[in-house]
Amino acid sequence: MPNPRPDPAKLATQILPTDRPLPPVERWNPPLSGEMNLRITRDGVWYHEGTPIEREALVRLFASILRRDADGHYYLVTPVEKWRIQVDDAPFLAVRLDAVGTGRDRILTFTTNLDDVVIAGPDHPLTVEYRTPGGEPAPYLHVRSRLRALLSRAVFLELAELGEERRTDQGRESGVWSQGHYFRLGPLDDGD
Repeated sequence: MPNPRPDPAKLATQILPTDRPLPPVERWNPPLSGEMNLRITRDGVWYHEGTPIEREALVRLFASILRRDADGHYYLVTPVEKWRIQVDDAPFLAVRLDAVGTGRDRILTFTTNLDDVVIAGPDHPLTVEYRTPGGEPAPYLHVRSRLRALLSRAVFLELAELGEERRTDQGRESGVWSQGHYFRLGPLDDGD
C-alpha cells in the first residue's frame, strides 16, 4: 500500500513551537515516509506543490526540522515521519552581513532569510566554490549540521569588499578573517 500524501499542516502539528530550541532531528530515525512535493529554490523560496508558501511561520517551522543526511538528500524529520524534499542549492540564503573589527580581530555575522544569526568562525566556516575555472563563485556559510546558507550576491559583494590580499604558493588570493580564522574567497588575477 503506498504511503499517504503528506499534509503539511498535520506535519507542522508534530513540531515544537518555534520559540523553543531546535528539535533534535539528528537523533530521530523514523523510516522514510516518502517524497513530499516541497521545494526550496536557490533564492530561498519554499514551494509546496508548485505554490510559494506565504506563511513565514510555517516555513520557519519546517526549517526547524530540516535535515540533510549523508546521502546528500534533504528531509523534513519528526520522531515518526521522514519526508524527502527537493533543495535546488542550499536551504538558506544569507541576506545580511555585519562586520565588526579589522584583520584577525574581525567578527563577521550573517543573517539568513529566516532570521537565523550565524557568526563565521571555526564552527561556521565560509567556503567559496568555483564549479568551473573562472566561473561564478558560489559562496556558502555553514549554519548547522550538514545545512548551509548560500550568500546572496549583495552579501558576497559586501564580503569581497572586506577581502584582504594574501600571497600563496599558487599566487595571490583574497580572503577574510572572522573569529581569528582566515577564509579564502578566491584567487586574484594579476590585473587586480
